[in-house]
Amino acid sequence: MEQKKLVVIGGGAAGFFCAVNAARMNPGLKVTIIEKSNKLLAKVKVSGGGRCNTTHACFDIPELSTKYPRGQNFLKKTLHWFSPTNTIEWFAERGVQLKAESDGRMFPTTDNSQTIIDCLLKEASKYGIEILMQTEVTKITPSPNGYLLQTSNSRLQTNYIALACGGYPKSSMFGWLHDLGHSIAEPVPSLFTFNMPGNPVTALMGVSVEKAVVKIQGTKLSEQGPLLITHWGMSGPVILRLSAWGARQLADLNYRFTLQVNWLPEYSETTLREQWPQLRSEHGGQNIHTRNPFGLPARLWQWLLEDAGINPGQKWSGLASKDQNRLIRNLTAQEFPVSGKTTFKEEFVTCGGIKLAEIEPNTMESRIRPGIFFAGEIMDVDGITGGFNFQHAWTSGWIAAKAIADRALR
Repeated sequence: MEQKKLVVIGGGAAGFFCAVNAARMNPGLKVTIIEKSNKLLAKVKVSGGGRCNTTHACFDIPELSTKYPRGQNFLKKTLHWFSPTNTIEWFAERGVQLKAESDGRMFPTTDNSQTIIDCLLKEASKYGIEILMQTEVTKITPSPNGYLLQTSNSRLQTNYIALACGGYPKSSMFGWLHDLGHSIAEPVPSLFTFNMPGNPVTALMGVSVEKAVVKIQGTKLSEQGPLLITHWGMSGPVILRLSAWGARQLADLNYRFTLQVNWLPEYSETTLREQWPQLRSEHGGQNIHTRNPFGLPARLWQWLLEDAGINPGQKWSGLASKDQNRLIRNLTAQEFPVSGKTTFKEEFVTCGGIKLAEIEPNTMESRIRPGIFFAGEIMDVDGITGGFNFQHAWTSGWIAAKAIADRALR
């Protein structure tokens, strides 16, 4: 009997996880990974500042699915097959321990993404997986026993294909998949930072606030969490989460909108105004520039006072009502015009991809082309920052691997 073949297109997290698990579950299967670049597992390398945010310590599947702006219902089905618990166990069985941080993000205990990369490369070597680098697939054609792949270097015949080539920034790049009959949800960026060119706040680059509430004016988009001021605008987990939930709306606005920031989430403009007489009474004779009762970073506090037009040397007790009103507004509802976005090439995440209605969630097989399977970001699934996109990669890669390994045994 002729040996069955699987070609995995894409040498990232989802592709490797599919390949190594399929080869492990069915040792008779010949598995090949095709990667168009000269790098393997590139996003794994840079994720989490080089530490690899491998998954998230959220073990309730309905709750976990809410961390994905797109694909929630699909993930409620898939995550039962391979959850964060399974991810932790899978890596532990191969000598890689994961640890949870206070915010739920999970990293290898080495705090080094190379630990995850080495684990996956070792598995690939153990099961004799062939890896073809700098090889781009240009066309897939159905053939009597599977599919014929046209690549930049050669032609390959295979029984099964796992598409794990990541997200594409432009719909035109999906052409070779569209030719197979698949529909594409228009791709737009997700997980990006906000540009504020020329805004004085950028002078505070490097200042971070542990908890801020950010809203997009004119929409229902709102998030709370750590915020970082950068030399181009604003970043940090709260901004990245907001960009993920608002990916399509913000694209429609051409990334031009007004961001409202509440630096003191425990207060609204109304409640801070009500509290103000007590604050003035408590700190009356003290200099407002040197007496910051809110625990905000000193540079930010000084900047907020200056932006409100409050002079150095001003005492709390003598603060004029117009200055008080401006400061309260700055603290709880400061507005920043946003003009553009910044995405990081290596960590680029797209909203969009192969429409989920065309994929069977229990096998990851195409409902249009039998023998073609999907894993990772090529699908119209994306999560907020925190390890959720990698969890989807492991889950979908494992499900596809199991389905392919079982099919090849028949």
